[in-house]
Amino acid sequence: MSETHLTELSFDRLGLLEPLMRGVADAGFKRCTPIQARTLPIALAGRDVAGQAQTGTGKTAAFLLGLMQYLFTHPAGADRKATQPRAIVLAPTRELAVQIHADALILGKYTGFTFGLAYGGTDYDKQRQDLLRGVDILVGTPGRLIDYYKQHVYELRAIQVAVLDEADRMFDLGFIRDIRYVLRRLPPHDERLNMLFSATLGYRVLELAYEHMNDPELVRIEPDKVTVDRVRQSIYFPSNEEKMPLLIGLLRHMDPARTMVFVNTKRGAERVQYYLEANSIHAEAISGDVPQRKRLRLMRDFLSGELPVLVATDVASRGLHIPDVSHVFNLDLPQDAEDYVHRIGRTARAGAGGKAISLVDESSALALEAIEKFIGQKIAVEWADDDVFMQEIKPTAEERRRYADERRARLAARDRFGDRDRGRRGGGGRPHGRPHGESPQAGRTPPPAPSTPPPSSEGRSGPRRRRRRRGGRGPRPDGPTQQGPPPQ
Repeated sequence: MSETHLTELSFDRLGLLEPLMRGVADAGFKRCTPIQARTLPIALAGRDVAGQAQTGTGKTAAFLLGLMQYLFTHPAGADRKATQPRAIVLAPTRELAVQIHADALILGKYTGFTFGLAYGGTDYDKQRQDLLRGVDILVGTPGRLIDYYKQHVYELRAIQVAVLDEADRMFDLGFIRDIRYVLRRLPPHDERLNMLFSATLGYRVLELAYEHMNDPELVRIEPDKVTVDRVRQSIYFPSNEEKMPLLIGLLRHMDPARTMVFVNTKRGAERVQYYLEANSIHAEAISGDVPQRKRLRLMRDFLSGELPVLVATDVASRGLHIPDVSHVFNLDLPQDAEDYVHRIGRTARAGAGGKAISLVDESSALALEAIEKFIGQKIAVEWADDDVFMQEIKPTAEERRRYADERRARLAARDRFGDRDRGRRGGGGRPHGRPHGESPQAGRTPPPAPSTPPPSSEGRSGPRRRRRRRGGRGPRPDGPTQQGPPPQ
């Protein structure tokens, strides 16, 4: 973390208890970031807080430390059961939930608290058994949490602290009904500590805060779009046919250590991966179609440096802290200007610097004006020399077939797992409306196909009877038709 991004307030001046200070030392924290310096004193005093800050500024540590200090200073009731968590943290995406849980294990190593994790896509029975054994602090995504709650795996009546992370993202992903479902089943808002964090504190988020929190104090750290000030941005204007040769050439000339390439579609991410691999650039694609186990493996490989290039859709543009990303490439410009800021915010994290390069062709040029208006500046235009445009090697027909087979196998495995996951819930999932999941469209049961009547022993008499009932001229069931000779 850059020293210029830290305040003068040190953690040892906050009055944290000794077990928490040991966790802070293990995490390597000494001085607070701006969001920590502003929100931690409020939370430690037992007051609700709604904070605005971009990802990568230390807000996870802020609400985890405030949460655990509150649990220390407010013991649980004597009648609390093991299946009644004391704190709940809601996150919009699986990767963010996993990340929060990992940070909680570090900061809470010496507290004696037990931590639970619930998210969709994998480990259904394992997570269920962990919750049945009992946890103090429960981290998860809305769909899986509600699924277990409806099965009475855990209860919410003993919750003392409720945290909502990336609240604006909850609205974007259509989870707001699920969030309200959980919040309305907690103890009264004035009997618990509430913390909400969001990249933006817009009208919808503030309405949620005032509806389910106890007069929260609002803390606004620099708006999300200010992150662009620390990113060196540039634009190239290749034609659509030149984008891939230019991307390959820039990757080879810049030799970036850890790079993210953003595209707009899942198929586009796969295509970029195949081209980069064919040109000896190790890359993997992450999107909503990738199974959860593979998504976690990709993130581990990317964080460890084994994977130099990660091709992603906007599933990876929000809510993930990936340090030391040196370059971000926008192979496709997003249609939403705010998504552009979230994408380039993967670099220049925690006060560091970074580069963001966009390849704008004729199909995406219309989105450029809105982006420049949103960030309040013109993006520098650069021109590439001819030797930068590499003659790309296209995947062979055999490689294309192999990629297609892998994709079909992945989709089939995802579908099989999804059916099995829903079957375990009992009753096929949610009784009314769509099943709770990680996507508002996930888990929908297709309408039944029209059934074909079994063949009749009397040939077509069945359908003809129906026509007769509608007034047609079908035959009598036991007689000949009016046309043609009588049967022999």
